Amino acid sequence: MKSVFIILLLVFPCVVLAQDSQYLDSLNYVLQHTANDTIKMDTYRKMGFYLQNGKLDSALYCHQQQLAFAKKLNLKLYEADAHEQIAYVLLQQMDLSKALENYNQALKIASEPNSAENGWGYANFSFSKSPADARLSIIGMVHFELSMLYDASRMFDEEKLQLHEALKIGEKLHNPKILSLTTRNIGMLFAKNNQPDSALYYYQKTLIQYKNSPYQVGLGDLYRKIGRVYVAKQQYDSAKVNFRKSINAYARNNVLLGLSSGYLELGKVFLATDQRDSALHYSLKVIASAESFRDKTDEANGYTQLSTIYESLNKSALALHALKKGKSLQDSLNNAYVNKLIQVQNTGFQERLRLKKIADDQAAFQNKLKMTGLIVVLAIIFIIALLLYRNNRQKKKMNKVLKQTLSDLKGTQAQLIQAEKMASLGELTAGIAHEIQNPLNFVNNFSEVSTELLEEMREEIENGNFEEVKVISSDLNQNLEKILTHGRRADGIVKGMLQHSRGSSGQKEPTDINALADEYLRLSYHGLRARDKSFTSDFKLEADETLPEVNVVPQDIGRVLLNLINNAFYAVSEKAKQNGNGYKPSVIVSTSSVTSPSGDSGVEIRVKDNGNGIPDEVKEKIFQPFFTTKPTGQGTGLGLSMSYDIVKAHGGKLTVESKDGQGTEFTVQLSVV
Repeated sequence: MKSVFIILLLVFPCVVLAQDSQYLDSLNYVLQHTANDTIKMDTYRKMGFYLQNGKLDSALYCHQQQLAFAKKLNLKLYEADAHEQIAYVLLQQMDLSKALENYNQALKIASEPNSAENGWGYANFSFSKSPADARLSIIGMVHFELSMLYDASRMFDEEKLQLHEALKIGEKLHNPKILSLTTRNIGMLFAKNNQPDSALYYYQKTLIQYKNSPYQVGLGDLYRKIGRVYVAKQQYDSAKVNFRKSINAYARNNVLLGLSSGYLELGKVFLATDQRDSALHYSLKVIASAESFRDKTDEANGYTQLSTIYESLNKSALALHALKKGKSLQDSLNNAYVNKLIQVQNTGFQERLRLKKIADDQAAFQNKLKMTGLIVVLAIIFIIALLLYRNNRQKKKMNKVLKQTLSDLKGTQAQLIQAEKMASLGELTAGIAHEIQNPLNFVNNFSEVSTELLEEMREEIENGNFEEVKVISSDLNQNLEKILTHGRRADGIVKGMLQHSRGSSGQKEPTDINALADEYLRLSYHGLRARDKSFTSDFKLEADETLPEVNVVPQDIGRVLLNLINNAFYAVSEKAKQNGNGYKPSVIVSTSSVTSPSGDSGVEIRVKDNGNGIPDEVKEKIFQPFFTTKPTGQGTGLGLSMSYDIVKAHGGKLTVESKDGQGTEFTVQLSVV
């Protein structure tokens, strides 16, 4: 029974692949229950293929076991294939020099015609129908994978040469796997040369070849490359569709290493279209996915992208932290890449030297090549030293720029806050002028009356009518009390204005919230009336007379109330302009005592209007700095943001409820303590 299961697994691997979670267990079962070295070799090969998409160290071990059994059994095609698979894993690990050694060894073995004489299991080699086809398919795949190695080494002429060699073999064999991979990478060359239409043409050809092929592992990469072309053409919706297809293909085909790259591309598109929440979501997924599979390149790119998003959200500290993290990873990758590049250059040089020695068999020329190699190595070392020196200088410059930027940001923030305070002071001025005029009128009137009474008193004294003098003096005393009362009222208004205009000391003091709300409600209304004589609105204060005094910074809470009431009057004013006489504007400010679920006492201030309301798509943004629905020049976009921060600094909450077309209600909750 065991032997029947093992044969079914080898002949029909798709039966097991339908349940990926059990695939490795099934292959391990074969290894434990067979003594046949040929079956073990093929099983290690299958395990290696499966593990290439996430566990590279384990995949490398499996293909090394495949190589050992192939040599033992003298199966040359499997030996060449093992070298190719080992090289592919090393290429994924960016060990370029060892990968090149194994690709050259695979070519050397597969290029010998007699290597196909013993082609056990040849049908497993890239849709081959005979041992001869299997040998050519291995050579074609080696040329294709060598093109990827030379691309990573920035040797683009060699990359093109290898791609065309692979394409010729793919066309000769009508091999869908080789054809799809090579046409895809030719499209990549056009994309790198800023020829998006030509790139898209080759990518579409590749998609057609995929439909005719059971080989789907590279489908995720293909959709990602198509998405990049649409990004280059600024067709972002099409780009999103293809990047999502890419992510689905990676997950479906177990190409887990590609997921972080798919998330990165999708995050870039959301960032380009100013969808920062989605961009932030996918950037965090990039980092998590890359960390889980130790992909430092995507991890570095993810942190760099995250820094840009935090910067756009005015989160400078988080932006700087992400930038430093990405820069550190990128520096590490650059240093490692330079070392790998030196190794592959040396490996390629040694291989060319070996071939030249076989062809020419001239010892003298060999010495000359060694001297040339030494000069090349020294030149590379010099270039690397120069690059490292330049990188160090750029890093110092960048740190200096970052420090200056942070300093500028703090200065700008302080200036903007002061500008918002002065803007609100300007809005108060007209209302203050109206409010201060009333007590001044009383002072003037009672002063004039008192002057007349003094004249009468002088006449009565001359006439000796002292009873009348007493009556007049009593009236004078009442007038002076009224002058004092209204003078104090004017003095209080002026002091309140001065408190609002100058910087807050930050000292909390017991404050009558009802009086504060009443004062700013009237000042706001008269200020708007001074700017627009045609505007009228009902307004009232529904005060809870039992309200206790609250320990707050009165200037700051006053700014909060002024911002909320100004916004309410602005909303009803705009609706009045739209609806004409059929609409009656109304603004209501109410106060009340509340008790929190934990039993703490507090006060609640509500500012309600019957204006146009706030649309749902805007409601989430109203507390963001610089966001405003007012026309350009009529708002700084800082009022509600500053109000939110002030209430939060007092340990309270600022919330909003609104229905589009019906009105808005802001609620401020403060603790009495």
